[in-house]
Amino acid sequence: MSKSESYVSALEEKGLFVSSGHKTRFKELVDCYGSYPFFTKGLCKCMYLSAWDEEHFAMILQVLSDLAIGRERNTEEMRLQGEALAGQQKGGDFYVFQLSNAFLDGERFVLKGDEDISEQIRYIIRQALRAEQVIDCVEGEKETR
Repeated sequence: MSKSESYVSALEEKGLFVSSGHKTRFKELVDCYGSYPFFTKGLCKCMYLSAWDEEHFAMILQVLSDLAIGRERNTEEMRLQGEALAGQQKGGDFYVFQLSNAFLDGERFVLKGDEDISEQIRYIIRQALRAEQVIDCVEGEKETR
């Protein structure tokens, strides 16, 4: 089973794709960039999160294209861009970018509950945190083979 098939299958099994577009966008990202040296499970989690809609998909696609052209070996530049973009966001989008940065850093992300975030953004964050656990399990399975 290919890398993208492993992730897609595991995420689909847990009902974590909200639409066929979400699934297709995620699969395209992993298919295109899964073999680059900068691909990590943290980046995979960002791919899941950014594949949620066309706007965020286009943003990560541009960043990943730039990384691939520059032959980057890690996501440090992406992380810096994410930090800058987070500072430009208002409301819930700020927390979505913070979540992406936490994924890239391999750090735990927790919403306190008193943030001014729409229920839709809270749902997206909850789903991404569930996807994080699934992606970690897929990565763990690969390491034991």
